[in-house]
Amino acid sequence: MESRTNSGNPLLQSRTNSGNSLKSRTNSGASLVTLDQQAVERNETLDRIFEGTLQNLPALKSKIVRIFTSSTFTDTTLERNAFMEEVYPRLKEYCREKHGLEFQVVDMRWGVRDEATDDHMTTDLCMQEISNCQRLSMGPNFVVLLGQKYGYRPIPTTILASEFEKLRECIKNVPSDLDLIDLWYKRDDNAVPPVYILQPISSILTNFNNKRHQRLQEADQNTWWETMGKLQRMLRKAAQVMFITKKLNKEQMHNYFMSVTEREIQHGLLLAENVEEHCLAYIRNIKNVNIALLRFASKFVDIAARSVDNEAQKYLNALRDEKIPKKLPASNIARFEVEWSGKEGIDKEAHAEYLKEFCEHYFNDIIRLVDQAMDRHEQLTSDSVYSDVLQHLHACETFCKVFQGREETVEKIHQYIMGSSVEPLVLSGESGCGKTSLMAKGASKVPDWYPDTVAPVMIIRFLGTSPDSSSIIPLLKSLCHQIAHVYCQDMTEIPNELAPLCQHFKKLLTCMTELRPLVIFLDSLDQLSGTDGAHQLAWLPMSLPKNVRIIVSTLPNYFSILDTLKRMISEEGNFVIITPLGQDLGSAILRSWLGRANRSITEEQWKIVNEAISKCNLPLFVKLVCDEICRWKSYSKPQLTTLCYTIHDTIIKLFDRIEIQHGKTLVSHALGYITASKSGVSEAELEDLLSLDEKVLNDVYQYHLPPVRRIPPLLWTRLRSDLPGYLSEREADGVSVVNWYHRQFIDASRERYFRNLNFLSEIHSNIAEYFLGTWGGGKPKPFEYSDLQRQRFGLEDKYGESDRKLPIQPAMFYDDQGKVTRYNLRKLSELPFQLIRSHRYDDLYQHCLFNYQFLLAKLSSMPLQASLQDFEDALDYVFDKDTKLLSDTLRLSGSVLAHHPAMLGPQITGRLLPYYNTHQKIRALIQQCDSVGVQYCALVPSYHCLHTPGGPLQYSLEGHPFAPFGIGVTSDTRYLISVSNRIIIWDLSTGEVFRTVIPGIEGIMQNLGLSPNDKMAVGYTNNNQVVICTIMTGDFMLLEKVVEGSEPILGSSVSNTHFAVYTAYEWYLYTMDAVLVSKAQVPKESPLIQMHLGNDGQHVMVLKSGEEDDNDMTFEVQNGTVDSFEFHSAMAIAQDMSTIYCCIEISDNCVAVYKRDNGAWRYNRTLDENHDPVFALTLCEEETYLVATIASGYKLWDLKTDKVKHLKLPSGIRNIPTKNQLTGVVNFTKHSYFVVAGVRKNLYVWDVKNGNLVKTLDAHFGRIIALQAVTSNNMNKVISSSIDKTIKVWNFDNIYEDVHTIDRHEKPIESLSLANYAYLGVTTTRNNIGVWNLENGHLQKILSSSSHSSIVTHACITAEAQYVISAESNNVFIWDLPQAKIVRQDPEKEVLQLELNEGDEKYTVISRSAGTKARVTCRTIPEGDTVYSFEYSFKKFKRAVLSKDGVFVVVAAVQKNDEVLGVFQGKTGAFIYNVQLKYNSYKEFTQLVAMPNEPTHVALIDSEKGNIFDIKKKSLVRSIPKWNGLCTQNGKYGLYAPSRGGLELLDLKTGKVAKTLIPRVAEGVFSVNCMFTKNDQHVIYYHSGHRTIQVFRVTDGKRIANYKAHADITAIAGTGGGSSIVIGAVDGSLTMLTIADPDSLGGEEFLQSLPSRQNNVSSPGSSPKQGSASGRANGKLSLDGAMQVSRFVGKGRMAQKSRACVIS
Repeated sequence: MESRTNSGNPLLQSRTNSGNSLKSRTNSGASLVTLDQQAVERNETLDRIFEGTLQNLPALKSKIVRIFTSSTFTDTTLERNAFMEEVYPRLKEYCREKHGLEFQVVDMRWGVRDEATDDHMTTDLCMQEISNCQRLSMGPNFVVLLGQKYGYRPIPTTILASEFEKLRECIKNVPSDLDLIDLWYKRDDNAVPPVYILQPISSILTNFNNKRHQRLQEADQNTWWETMGKLQRMLRKAAQVMFITKKLNKEQMHNYFMSVTEREIQHGLLLAENVEEHCLAYIRNIKNVNIALLRFASKFVDIAARSVDNEAQKYLNALRDEKIPKKLPASNIARFEVEWSGKEGIDKEAHAEYLKEFCEHYFNDIIRLVDQAMDRHEQLTSDSVYSDVLQHLHACETFCKVFQGREETVEKIHQYIMGSSVEPLVLSGESGCGKTSLMAKGASKVPDWYPDTVAPVMIIRFLGTSPDSSSIIPLLKSLCHQIAHVYCQDMTEIPNELAPLCQHFKKLLTCMTELRPLVIFLDSLDQLSGTDGAHQLAWLPMSLPKNVRIIVSTLPNYFSILDTLKRMISEEGNFVIITPLGQDLGSAILRSWLGRANRSITEEQWKIVNEAISKCNLPLFVKLVCDEICRWKSYSKPQLTTLCYTIHDTIIKLFDRIEIQHGKTLVSHALGYITASKSGVSEAELEDLLSLDEKVLNDVYQYHLPPVRRIPPLLWTRLRSDLPGYLSEREADGVSVVNWYHRQFIDASRERYFRNLNFLSEIHSNIAEYFLGTWGGGKPKPFEYSDLQRQRFGLEDKYGESDRKLPIQPAMFYDDQGKVTRYNLRKLSELPFQLIRSHRYDDLYQHCLFNYQFLLAKLSSMPLQASLQDFEDALDYVFDKDTKLLSDTLRLSGSVLAHHPAMLGPQITGRLLPYYNTHQKIRALIQQCDSVGVQYCALVPSYHCLHTPGGPLQYSLEGHPFAPFGIGVTSDTRYLISVSNRIIIWDLSTGEVFRTVIPGIEGIMQNLGLSPNDKMAVGYTNNNQVVICTIMTGDFMLLEKVVEGSEPILGSSVSNTHFAVYTAYEWYLYTMDAVLVSKAQVPKESPLIQMHLGNDGQHVMVLKSGEEDDNDMTFEVQNGTVDSFEFHSAMAIAQDMSTIYCCIEISDNCVAVYKRDNGAWRYNRTLDENHDPVFALTLCEEETYLVATIASGYKLWDLKTDKVKHLKLPSGIRNIPTKNQLTGVVNFTKHSYFVVAGVRKNLYVWDVKNGNLVKTLDAHFGRIIALQAVTSNNMNKVISSSIDKTIKVWNFDNIYEDVHTIDRHEKPIESLSLANYAYLGVTTTRNNIGVWNLENGHLQKILSSSSHSSIVTHACITAEAQYVISAESNNVFIWDLPQAKIVRQDPEKEVLQLELNEGDEKYTVISRSAGTKARVTCRTIPEGDTVYSFEYSFKKFKRAVLSKDGVFVVVAAVQKNDEVLGVFQGKTGAFIYNVQLKYNSYKEFTQLVAMPNEPTHVALIDSEKGNIFDIKKKSLVRSIPKWNGLCTQNGKYGLYAPSRGGLELLDLKTGKVAKTLIPRVAEGVFSVNCMFTKNDQHVIYYHSGHRTIQVFRVTDGKRIANYKAHADITAIAGTGGGSSIVIGAVDGSLTMLTIADPDSLGGEEFLQSLPSRQNNVSSPGSSPKQGSASGRANGKLSLDGAMQVSRFVGKGRMAQKSRACVIS
C-alpha cells in the first residue's frame, strides 16, 4: 500500500528524490547527512498523515507537560513541598506563556487516604498514571526522588491462580496461616486466566474506614497492619521456597519483595524508551543519619526490628546505584549530599541553601526537557494542520479496534464509494447507535476497496473533537490545507472568510484523478458549532466531482440538519439509517470485548446480561454493560450483579456507585465542573477548581491537615479510572480538555447534579472565579476550619488562608517587548459563559462585555460571532440596555472588526459617544478605549461620527465591489440575496455572509429573480449574460447568448421550473437546466416593458402602446385567457390577477379599479380624486392600501374607503420619473403600518393612519436603487441597496427609537480648511461650502451664492474663523462667517489656486487669464482691495509657493519654451528674475515646495527625486532620491510614498532612508496621501485601496494607529498643534480624529477634556437634518470650549499656531 501511495504522489517522489540528491551532495559531512535524512523522513511522515494512512501513526503532539513524581514519601516531604510552593507555579507560568502548554504534576504520595489503602488499587493506579504521563506529556514525564529508603513493600493485589495454588501448597502445613490466606485472597474465575484477589480491607475489618468512631477504626487499622505483616512473611517465605525449587524465576519471586517505588521506577524509567528525553532522577544522601532517633530516622531509612532493614537496603542500592545509572545518562541524574540536622534530620531553615539549589536544579532540568521536546515537535508540526489531522487518525484507529459486526452497513459505504453517485452519503441514527465507529471502520477500509493501481486519499474528521473541527471556518481551512498539500495545490491561496473559502473548497475538489481519488468522512455534523450558518450546510458540496466521495453522519433531531440534507440530496438511497445492534450481535460484541479485556462471566451472570441486551442493544449500552460486568467477580454476590435496561438508568447507576466509592461531594463537584463547562476542562484546571472548592476540601480534609491546601491528584485519578471511555480527551481553545463523550452522560449528569439550581449556580460561579484569576498568582484564599478539625488538631483560629498555587488569568500574554504572544482562549471562551449562568452580571459587565482588553482579545483570536454570542447569551438571561447597544454596535462594526480588531476602540467611541453621559457602562468602556485602546489604535474619534446602534438600522452589509441593483429575500426569510458582478447570500438573522458566488461575468447584474421554492436565483447582466445559481449550494451556470441579436435584456422572471428573459421585442423561456423551451416575439410597434411568468402558461406582459413620447401601455396575458387592457402611466395588479388599479385615458390621472369577470375586465370604481401625474403604483401585501408615486411625494389610498392622503416629501425634495417606470422604490412595512420610500439617498417614512412623515432616515450616501420589505416569520424589516455599494437592513420595530444623526453634505467633500484658533472648519463640495463645528461635528452653516448652478472650487477659513474666502463660478467671495453673508465679490475666471497669507490679512488667488497665462492677484481681507496683480505664462500649471518668510512668490513659468522659476516680490508682486533650470539630472518637475527651514530654498519634485534649489544663488543645493516633497517643519525629514505601496522616512540632509515605515509590497496602484503633523511628531498615511489611515511616530518609526475609514477619504487636514487630523469623505461627512499617542504625556486627560466627553453632549434628535443650518447659532461661535482645550493642548503637546495642512 505504501509503495502504491508513493507512486501516486508526484509531490512525495520529488521530495524524496530531492532528499536523496541532497544526501549525495553532503557525504563529506555525516551530521549534515543525518539532518537531511531527518528532513526526508519528516516529509514522508507528513505525506503519509495527510494522505490518511492509518499504519504506523506517529505520536500526537501534546498540549500538556505531565510529570509523574515517584518517591518514598516520608523522606522527601520537604523537597516535594518546596516544589509545590516554589517551583510548580513557576513551571506552570513558563509552560503556559512560552509554549502554550498546561503543566501538571502527578504526585500519588500526597493526599493518600485510608480509602485508597482499602481497595489496594493505589499501585495499579500509579502504573496507569505513569502510562498516561508517558502518553500525554510533552518532554519530561517521570521524575524520581530517591534517598536512603527503599520504601513501602505491599503484598500483591492479584496473584495468578496457578501461582497462588503453589504458594498455598508451601504453607498448607500451618493451618492458621492457610486459614488467614484463604480469608484474604479469593479466587476469581471471571479473570482469564483465573486469579486470586486480595479482598478490600473493610470487607473483613468493617471499621477500617469508620472515621466517626476513632477507637474502633484504630483497632481495625492496627489489626490490618499486623495481618498484612503476617501475609507478607508467609508469601515471601513461600516465594523463596518456590524459587529454590525452581517453580518461580527470580523476577517472579522479586514481585513479593519489591517496593512500590521500584515498581514505579521500573515502569516509568527502566522499561521506558528515550529516557534521556523524558526522565530525571534526583538522589540525595544524608550523612550521619542518627538511627538512635528511631521515630525520626524511620522516615529516611528502612527500619525492621528497630534496626536498619538490610534486605531493603540491598534492593535500594541495586536500584539507585546500578540500575538507574545504567539506564539514565548522567546529565539527567542530579546528586545531593546534606548533613543530618537536629532531631528531625532535614530542616527547612537549616537546609535552606540545599532546598534552593535543589529547586533551581529541578526547574532548569524540566524547562530544558520541555524546550527540547518543543523544538523536536515543531520541526514536524510546523504545518499547522498536521496535529489536527493526526489527532483524527488516532481517533479513527481507536474506534476501529473496538468495532465488531455491522457488515451490511459497511458494505453500503463500500458500494457508495465504488459507485457512481455524485451526492454525499448520509448516515443517521440516535445517539449511541454506533455512527462514529461505523465511520471510522469505513475510513479504515478505503485502501482495501480500491485496486492496487489506485492510491486513494482518505480524509476523516470527528467533528467537535478538536478546535479545527468544531466550527466551520477552521474546518474548511483545515480540509483545504490537507487537500492542497496532497494534490500539490497552492496553500497560500486559502481564504479566511467563509464565502470565498467555500468556493475554494469546491474548486480544490476538482483536482482529483482516477488514480488519486478522494474520500472524505465527516462524522457528527450536529457537533459542529452553529456559528457562520454551519448547520445550514451551504458549505457542503452537493454535486461532487467524479473522483470525490463524501460521507457524513448526524443525529436525526438536532438543528434540522437531517431535514436540510434531505432537501439538498435527491438520491433516497444515499440516506442510511443506523439501527441498534440486535441481541445476537450485541452479545457477540460483548463476548469479544470481554475476551479482549481478559475477562469472562459465569453462566448465571450471562443470563442477567442477555436479559438486559434483549431490552436495549445500542452500542453505547453494550459498552456500559461491558464496563460494568468487567468488574464482576465469579464470587460476587447476586445483589452486586444487576443491570439496568436503559442507557440513562445505567449511567445513573454508574454515578451511584462512584459516589459511594469516592464520596458524593467530590464526585458531584468534579463531574459538575465538567458538565457545567462550555467546552470541557483540562485536568490541570479541574485540579485547580477542586482546590478552590472549600466544600470539597473540607470533605477531603476532615481528618487531617494538608501541607498545601490543594486537592490530592490521586483523588481525581481514582475517580477518572472508574469512568473508562466516557470522558473524552479533546482539544479546546488550544488546550487538551476532558469532557463527556456522549450526550447521554451530559443529560444524566445535569439531571442528577443540577436539579438544585443553587448548586448549579455555585458550580458556574466557582469556574468563573477561577478564570477571573481572583486567587491566582500567589494570592491566598481564606477558608474556615471545621469544628472537627479545630477539635482534632487543637486549632485556636477559626479561619485560615492558603495560596492554592493557581495561575494568573490575563486575557493576553506578552513577551518582554510588550508584544502579544498568545491569547488566553480558555478564559475568553469560558468566563462569560460561566458568569452569565452564575447570574454574576456585574462581574460579567466589568470583566467581559464592557472590558476593552477582554473584547479586543476575543475579537483578535476568535470569530466576531463568538463575541456576539456572549452578548446574545447575556440578553437571553437578563435584558440590559447598555448590553443591547454594545451588541448592536459590534454587529454594525462587524465588517471592520473582522479584519481590523484594533479598530474596536474607534468603532465603539465613534458610535456610542451620544450615550456617554446617560449610560454608565458605556461611559466606562469609552474611558477604557481612551486609555487602554489607544495602545492599539491611537486615532480616536473626537466626537460622534458613526451610525449609532439602537435605532432602526440593524446591519450595514458590505462586500459588493459594484452597486447591488438586485436584492431578494427567500420566502422563509432565512437568506438575503444580492447581486452585482457577484452573488452574495447573507444570513438575514445575523448579517453574516452565508455564501459568495463569483461567476466571472464581464458586466453587472441588473436585477435578481428568486424561484418561489427558494431553490434558484437568476440574474441578467448589462451585456446579456444570465447567471443561474442554486441558493443552497452556490452552484451556478453562466449563460452566454441567451437572446438573439444585440438588443439588451430588459428583465427576467423566475418560476420553480423555468425562467424567462426578454428584450423589447422578444422573450425566451428556459428550463432551469438552461434548455430553451420557446421563443416569442412582440410587434415592433408594441415593445415589451415588463413580463412575469404565471401558472398554467398565464404569462403576464406589459407592452408599450401609443406614441413613443406618451405613457400609454397595454396589459396582456400570453395565452389569451384574459382580455388585453390598455392604461397609461402606472398599474398595480392583485396577486390572484382579479383586480387592476391603473390610470386610464378617460379618467386622466385618477386611479380606476377594474375587476376580472372570467376573461373580461369590468369597471368597478374610481378612487378618490387625483390630478398629479402618476409615475408608479404599489399595492400593499394585504391589498388594503395603494400608493402612487408622484413628483411631490406619494398618494396613499385606503382601499376600504377609497380616501386619499398626500404623503409629502420635504421642501426641495422631489421624485424624478423614469420612462414607463411601473414600479417605484416604495414599500409597506408589516401590517401596512408605515409607507417607506427611497428618494435619493434617504428613506422617508410615513405612518399610514395619519399620513404624517414620521422619520427621515439618513440611509446611504448614494442613490437608493432597490427596496424590499420583509414581513413574514415575525420579521418587520426593510432592506435598501444603493449606488454606494452597501445594503442596509432596517428593523421597523425600532423605528421610533432615538437616532443620533450625523451631519453631512449631500455630495462628496472635495477640500477642507481649518481655523487655527477656533474649533471650526470649512469644506467644499461641488455646489456649496459647509461650516463645521469641530467640537461636536455639526454642520453649522451652508454657504452658497444665490446661483443654484454655481460650482465651488476653493475655500479657506481664517485663523480666528472670522472670514471664509471662496472661489465659486468665476468669482471670489469674502464671507463674513458670523453673519453668514458675502462682504466682497471679485470676478476671477477659472481659479487655479487660492491661499491666505500675511497672518490672514490678505489672500492670493491665481486664475487662468487666457490659454497658458495665469494672473496672480493679492487682495486685502475683508476689504478686497488689490495689493498687486501680475501675469505669467506657464507650460503646465503647477501650484505657486510663497517662501517661508513671505519675501518671494515663486511660480513655474515658461521662457522661450523652457520651464523656469519665476521669482516675484512677495509684498509688492514686483518681478525679480527668472531662474534657468540647468542642473544635472534635470527632469520636468511636477510640484513646487517652499522649504520651511530656509526662506530662499524651494524644492522641485520630479518623478524620481526631489531637488532643493536656492532661488537667491540660482543653484541646486542637493537632490534627494525618491522624495515626494513633504517634509517636517525643520526640514530634517521627508517622505517617499509610491502609489504601488511602501512608505519611507528620508533624511533630507543625507538623502538616505532614515526609517522604513511600510515595507514595499506589490499590491497594485492606488491613491496614496501622506503628510507630517504640524508638530512633526507623526506621519499620516492614507491608502485608498485599503481605506486605512496609518499613523507612525517619527522618533522610532513605530505604527501607533491603523484606522479603517468608514468611507473613501477625499480630504485630510491636520490641526495646527498636530494633536488631531480632520478627514472629509465621499459620503459628505467630516470626522475629527485625535492622535492619542500612548507615549505622549497627558493623552488620556486630553481626550477626557474634549467636549464630547463633557456633560453638554446634545440629546438624541437634537441635531438638525444634514445640510440644514436651522437650529445653529448665527452669531460668532463661542470659543470658550475650544480655547479651554487649546490651552490644555498647549500644555500637554504644543500650542496650536501654524496653518492646517490639507491634502485633497
